[in-house]
Amino acid sequence: MPPTITTDLLATILKDPDLVLLDATYFLPNENKNAKASFAAAHIPRAQFFDVDEISDHANPLPHTIPTPENFASAAGALGAGNDSRIVVYDQRGIFSAARAWWMFRVFGHQNVAVLDGGLPKWIGENRAVTSQITKITPKTFTPAFQTHMVKHAADLLENLTAKTALVLDARSTGRFNGSVPEPRPGMRSGHIPGAHSLPYTDLLNNGALRPPDELRRIFNAAGAARNRPVITSCGSGITAAVINLAALTAGLPEPALYDGSWAEWGGNPNFPVEV
Repeated sequence: MPPTITTDLLATILKDPDLVLLDATYFLPNENKNAKASFAAAHIPRAQFFDVDEISDHANPLPHTIPTPENFASAAGALGAGNDSRIVVYDQRGIFSAARAWWMFRVFGHQNVAVLDGGLPKWIGENRAVTSQITKITPKTFTPAFQTHMVKHAADLLENLTAKTALVLDARSTGRFNGSVPEPRPGMRSGHIPGAHSLPYTDLLNNGALRPPDELRRIFNAAGAARNRPVITSCGSGITAAVINLAALTAGLPEPALYDGSWAEWGGNPNFPVEV
């Protein structure tokens, strides 16, 4: 399945029995918005709410890190997703946290998943139907196949400081990357992982949708990404890093790995070196 799906195509498959449609909206801590309440007020018909914070490792003090395969399987199954499901994920911004949910399904072995390009804003902008009614679903069995190579941890990034095997692309804003803008999480250090390159996820988008593949390839080239060097993506807490992953596949580039702890872990540990 291609990494993204158009609103036109979604409209044609909306009643297909194997479709699982998920709203995976997430708002940053300093935004004071309630994604679940917004979903309840208006969502694409048949959608269920994928709670990025809830479907996470609650034993980990870091925000919304990936859960165990067993816990993800339970959550996915409760949302009506089975191994034979065609999954489409969207969010209320355009493309933001939907990419995180897309990445999580891929991490646990489900390839038949795509992000709605342009998300809910494009859907509504085309005068397509939304509803406040929650569709009753039948739980399914989801059997996970954990792709460990897709997830990186602090130890991997520390090793890469010396080995420099992988290119680290940081999806945060330029201001957060260079330390001129404070982090949204109180008490968090500013700056970036030494040697990382800045690639704000917003550079990959146009009006909430991904730029065309040729434009994406030019942006990745300008950021230093090359086919012969693996890429690790990072951001504030593992959300928008997945937008880079989504864009890379859309551009026909190798799929990056993702640093799950991201700056929430790195910037919060005084023992880890920082550049500004």
